[in-house]
Amino acid sequence: MNLQWFPGHMAKTRKLMAQSLKIVDVVAELVDARLPLSSRNPEIDKIVGNKPRVLILNKADMADEKATKAWIEYFKKQGIKSIAVNSISGKGLEKIGALLDEALAEKRERDINRGINRSVKMMVCGIPNVGKSSIINKIAGRAGAKTGDRPGVTKSQQWIRLKDGIEMLDMPGVLWPKFDSEQVALRLAFTGAIKDEIMDVEELACYLLDYLKTEYPMALMERYKLEIVEDKMGYEILEDICKKRGFLLGKGEFDYFRGANILLNEFRDCKIGRITLEMPKGE
Repeated sequence: MNLQWFPGHMAKTRKLMAQSLKIVDVVAELVDARLPLSSRNPEIDKIVGNKPRVLILNKADMADEKATKAWIEYFKKQGIKSIAVNSISGKGLEKIGALLDEALAEKRERDINRGINRSVKMMVCGIPNVGKSSIINKIAGRAGAKTGDRPGVTKSQQWIRLKDGIEMLDMPGVLWPKFDSEQVALRLAFTGAIKDEIMDVEELACYLLDYLKTEYPMALMERYKLEIVEDKMGYEILEDICKKRGFLLGKGEFDYFRGANILLNEFRDCKIGRITLEMPKGE
């Protein structure tokens, strides 16, 4: 599955980020807790450089809890300050302030020594559909930034002023020009970070089933009332799901398209269970 995805507004966002770095103090990069590495944009690494940064693993309520703990430890070993949160319930968001204080400790000490007292400017960035606007709204306590369940809702810069002296700059979601790894592209597509409209959803569903049958077979079998999955191919499991759900077309043919869409939607709605799509190396 060869994917290239780089709309014009994403190219523009890269330029805006580079320009805005001059006026912000810290960068908060949001990633999806279900795929913390695959949802980190390598372009952001190049653009941000040595600017203080924190990593926020959003949607932790949808990820395997044990896997999330392993990722937090992994990033700690890499010298990256990270935290797991849920932008919908707000769980973990109260700890972001302490994480920012830690990341900005040296800068604030310099400011104090110089007699400088000003608000902290924070850039919030990440890939599409990772929940940037939802987190900003939750922290701000109001619907100050647009939200949506489709990738690419935020298309321009938005400054949000908070009560505790922090100004947040919400950047539009940005992917990178080309996916060097098919696995990275697939993981992003599973979560909806890449629009389904440009995908073969039946093929995508089969890839997801191939992963689930190996890593989360019990969750898969329980959700779709299946007996055996480990020895089957993804397309065979998709057919079994269609049988169980009664997804039929004329002349007894299975409605694979409907089955694939149901599977992807139920994965994204966490109805199959809390699932992480990748683990740190060595885990």
